[in-house]
Formats: sequence, structure tokens, C-alpha cells
Amino acid sequence: MKPAPFDYVIPGTLDEAIGYLADEDVESHVLAGGQSLIAAMNMRMARPELLVDLGKLDELAFIREENGALHIGAMTTKRTIEFSPVVENTQPLMHAATLMIAHPQIRNRGTVGGSVAHADPAAEYPAVALLLDAEITAVGSGGKRTIAASDFFITYFTTALQEGEILTELRIPAMSPNTGWSFKEFARRHGDFAMAGVGVTLNLDAGGHCENTKVVGFALGATPIRCQAVEAAVNGERPNPELFAAACAKMMDGVEDPTSDVHASVEYRRDLASTLAERAFAEAVGRIGAVA
Repeated sequence: MKPAPFDYVIPGTLDEAIGYLADEDVESHVLAGGQSLIAAMNMRMARPELLVDLGKLDELAFIREENGALHIGAMTTKRTIEFSPVVENTQPLMHAATLMIAHPQIRNRGTVGGSVAHADPAAEYPAVALLLDAEITAVGSGGKRTIAASDFFITYFTTALQEGEILTELRIPAMSPNTGWSFKEFARRHGDFAMAGVGVTLNLDAGGHCENTKVVGFALGATPIRCQAVEAAVNGERPNPELFAAACAKMMDGVEDPTSDVHASVEYRRDLASTLAERAFAEAVGRIGAVA
């Protein structure tokens, strides 16, 4: 299929891009790699009148550390993340998640900001942002603001970005020392969107008890979700397979309107998420030198 007719501009500066988006009489959309948007346009699920291509805004393509936090510009490609020693060394979970995204051709074009702003509930980066407590910077005609990832994802393909705003940067705080982590997903074929996915981070206290446990599930509902029932069941306990099996049975607790589609029923996703979470806990604990 072909997209509906649209106009196309390539601004040379962020201010110029914001100016294009400020015209309330034109339905405009940011193009930040286009790996999802163009497909949606071809199927006429999206019909913007104006595409504002951010591809020439080099000011939004960067990776840098500042005061221990990792700052990633919105137009940084997934391929750049994949080959960044800074990301691999400071945020290995994000690096591991990147390797699960689609195929090299898509990672060459797709961007961090495009993925987060698109907010596909089965995509990896929204889950990573939520799990790692990322802060998201948005800039529009009204100025700049920072949004916590926990407040950013509203529902399917809907975020807290306001009309005319552009996502410009992710800030990911440094992991605390000796943090165990794991990121797992299951898809029918490598590169497909996940049917279910789980990310885990945790620490062990001096007595070997779990603390600071965070669990995020994705492809389970309208947005990535913090699985607080699982976290509460694990914190304060010594890690062991029985504990994780019992806790991970709660993976879908709190998921409103869980996803059921032609790929998997709710029941299948529940079992899949629980299994992935058990494996993720075992791997995360193993990464901090404990025995699960």
C-alpha cells in the first residue's frame, strides 16, 4: 500500500523543527527514523499532513556520561547504542536489550527517541526506560520539561508528550554497585516483536537478602508495567528458585486489560511472563555472584 499524500520538511535546527510543529492548523508528525511510522502510514493507520524529519539534527545524536548518568540524544540510532562501549559498560541491560531489537537494518535507521515516543507496548526501549528510571526531556514552543519514565507511557502508542513537543533526550541514572540485571523476551522469530518480555534489576544486602528489586513486564498490556507484587514478594528474602517461582506467578497482577491477540492468549502470556521472570531472576542474581 502507499501512504496518503503528505508534505515533508527537513529542519536544520531544533528550533526550526519546533516551529513546524507549532502550526495548529496542520496535522504534523515527527519522523525519527521511521521504522514504525512509515509502515503505519503505508497501511494508512497514520495520515499526517506534514512529516518533520529530524534526521539532520546532529545535535540530538549523542551518547555521553555526566555525573555518573548516561545521556542519550533522541536521534541516536539503535545501531550506535549496539556498538557503544560507554553504553555496554555503564548500562549493560540497555545494551543487551538493544541486541534483541529487530534486525541490523532496522537498528541502523531506528532511533532511541523514536522508539520511546512511539510507545509500542511490545518494544524494548520503553521497558528499559521504565526499569532504569529514565528521565525523558521534551522540548516545545512552551520550553523544556523533564518527564519521569513512570509518568510517560499512558496507553497504547500514547505518551505524555504534548502537541508540538519533541522528545530530545533520555537520561538514565547510574546503576548502584553490584546490581544484578537481566532482560529477556520471547518472540516467534528473532527480530519479531516480543509476545512477552521481562526486565529485572536487584541487589543483595549484607545478609544476602534481596533488596531494591525492580521488575518490568512488557507486551503484556497497554504499556510496560512495574510488577510491584513480584517485587514485594522478593524483597527481604534470600534468593532461591522456590521464592522466584512463587513470586513470578504474580507477574500479571495489576495488569489492566491484559493483551490477548492472534499471537497469544492472556493465559499463554501469563505463563510465558512467569517463566521468563523466573529465568531473569536466576540470571540477575548470578550476575552479582550469588547462587539462585
